[in-house]
Amino acid sequence: MTAETTGTRTGAGARWAPGARILWRYRDNGGSRVHICRPVTVVQDTDDLLAVWMAPGTECVKPVLADGTPVHEEPLATRYTAPRTTTRTRWEGTGVLKLARPGEPWSVWLFWEQGWEFRSWYVNLEEPRTRWAGGVDSEDHFLDISVYPDRTWLWRDEDEFAQAQRSGLMGPAQARRVREAGLAAVEVIRAWGAPFADGWEDWRPDPRWPVPELPSDWDRIPAHTAP
Repeated sequence: MTAETTGTRTGAGARWAPGARILWRYRDNGGSRVHICRPVTVVQDTDDLLAVWMAPGTECVKPVLADGTPVHEEPLATRYTAPRTTTRTRWEGTGVLKLARPGEPWSVWLFWEQGWEFRSWYVNLEEPRTRWAGGVDSEDHFLDISVYPDRTWLWRDEDEFAQAQRSGLMGPAQARRVREAGLAAVEVIRAWGAPFADGWEDWRPDPRWPVPELPSDWDRIPAHTAP
């Protein structure tokens, strides 16, 4: 079984149609192996923005320690050096809307409480995504930012960002670029630019959309990629 991409066009500038089902994936840091995979439904795909919806209960792939222990239960000092594997799991809680602009070194995720009470935005600093026939691939950069409806914000996971550098997963030059990307995102937040001012918190998924399935070849290597 492969990822469902119904509604796509082929060739240069291909776009996914609303309702298409694709994969949102992250590679190992500094490697090529996919260790996070989330089936999502396309909300919008234009030259300016890719918006996707991860529905509650979606079967995903996430990293765990070799014995199955959750990664965040490992002490920080050895969190990125302890042997790992991957496991399949269901996304718990409410769904997540993910927004990404081409070439931008972050994506913005929207979270709601039960009953569609909007909670916050989450700026996930990451490698600009590459597109392939079945979805998009990136590499997480550890450092994140939470943004709240009252326009306050705060850094997240600074301890993990520092530990990733100590563990050799990120050199000084890359760490500097990531921090600069974070500061650029903060400037967007302070100016209340897109997507924070665009009203996405009022968006709702089409109730006819099925929950996308996790394909058996979720970790396949794309034949080619594009920005």
